[in-house]
Amino acid sequence: MRTRSVTALLAAVLTALLLVPATPAAAHNSLQEATPARDARLTAAPTQVTLRFLQRLNPSFTTITVSDAGQRTVSTSAPAVDGATGTVTIDEPLGNGTYTVAYRVVSRDGHPVQGSYRFTVAYPAAPAPSASAPSASASSAVAASTGTDAAGEPDASVARSGDDGPPVALLAGGAVAGLLVVAGIALLVARRARARRTDH
Repeated sequence: MRTRSVTALLAAVLTALLLVPATPAAAHNSLQEATPARDARLTAAPTQVTLRFLQRLNPSFTTITVSDAGQRTVSTSAPAVDGATGTVTIDEPLGNGTYTVAYRVVSRDGHPVQGSYRFTVAYPAAPAPSASAPSASASSAVAASTGTDAAGEPDASVARSGDDGPPVALLAGGAVAGLLVVAGIALLVARRARARRTDH
């Protein structure tokens, strides 16, 4: 009977120990939430990094850093601690690329806890540049080769390649010669008519 009683008591004690959860004091601190989030792909550069932990943070033992893909540390403010939350402000705009957030905090039992995660900044693709208007020199070259000005109108300064007809001086000379011939014929006809009247 005694053996059974002792066995039952030990079983009850072990069961109670297994059912009692660990106290918060025995648990290590851990990251609960992050902004930007782990593996986030952002279309706008963040200005802050905020980490929320399981336990309150000790400002003296809280470190939060940001580094780029080349492992160069990004300039930030010192961590601002509010309870279980730590925040750093980024001093300069982040360009496109992958960034790593690293942290180191201390648990209530004095055990250091550290970790890291990444996020990516990816601005939307810039629109393709529009075709630029032709330069003034190019426009002048085209105008000179086609005989038009920049507005597409004929350029009076460009010599015409086609034949515009006889020169004005030649036309005037031909007209005078024609008048002389007509006058000569008229004079000749008048003389003949006068001679005929004299014969009669």
